[in-house]
Amino acid sequence: MEGFQAFRTAAREDGFVEVNGAADRYVLWLKKNALATTRETNQLMCIDSLTNNVTVFWMTLPGEVNSRTFRGVSALREWLGLRSEAIVER
Repeated sequence: MEGFQAFRTAAREDGFVEVNGAADRYVLWLKKNALATTRETNQLMCIDSLTNNVTVFWMTLPGEVNSRTFRGVSALREWLGLRSEAIVER
């Protein structure tokens, strides 16, 4: 469960909040609403303690759904940092 807690901490540090009623023993869903001026909105994150990974889902303005899975907390932190910079530059 150590990986689960580290993923949860990284998500919260990036502004994700837990979705009410979406937690069980093994999976935790979190969400982050991007600003209306950004190209990517409706970000969801699923932390899976059984497989010890995280999948982030997001939707672009034309309605395309994208996802990315991370098996390590450091890779997730790096990607979240890169995404934050990309949003600021636009």
